[in-house]
Amino acid sequence: MEVSQNLSDKARYDYDLVLRAKVGDEKAYAELLGRYRDAIYFMLLKMVNNPSDAEDLTIEAFGKAFKSIGQYAPNFAFSTWLFKIATNNCIDFMRKKKSAPLSIETHGDDQDDPSHSIQCDNLDPEETMINQQKMKLMVDIVSKLKPRYRKLIELRYFKEYSYEEIAQELDLPIGTVKAQLFRARDLLYNVLNNTPHKF
Repeated sequence: MEVSQNLSDKARYDYDLVLRAKVGDEKAYAELLGRYRDAIYFMLLKMVNNPSDAEDLTIEAFGKAFKSIGQYAPNFAFSTWLFKIATNNCIDFMRKKKSAPLSIETHGDDQDDPSHSIQCDNLDPEETMINQQKMKLMVDIVSKLKPRYRKLIELRYFKEYSYEEIAQELDLPIGTVKAQLFRARDLLYNVLNNTPHKF
């Protein structure tokens, strides 16, 4: 595939990493993640204004990009492609959040707004079954992680602990919890990308 002459040296280096990643080079994936994780995170943080959501969306963006890395064409920079994936994924997330059922923490100012109508959040049987299958697959995949990472994922996503609660439960500094959780999610996506049961 011909590389665009307009690419900067940085973009050409990225493309070399992409070519290595396409043939399964884990170090190339890790380097791409390291080069753009902070930039993607801070862009998403500006969009959602919530550090926890921004972290989750950062990992999702890389997961989606790495899953479809075979579709990347070097007629524009990899970073442009990656930021577009991250932005689109974030917009989808905000749309879904906006149309989600009302939470109890409704702000007083919004209560008279007719657009804030209570929505029915009951899933139909098919959606319930799909969600159960997803959860079962996720539990299976999490069980393949090392015990300390498995524990972090379980506390954060299955039991919905805050970072502070996890730090207290595991007797770890909160910075360590965040760093290890980021690593756990990276590992989780690696396992997800290598499992035949995609969802």
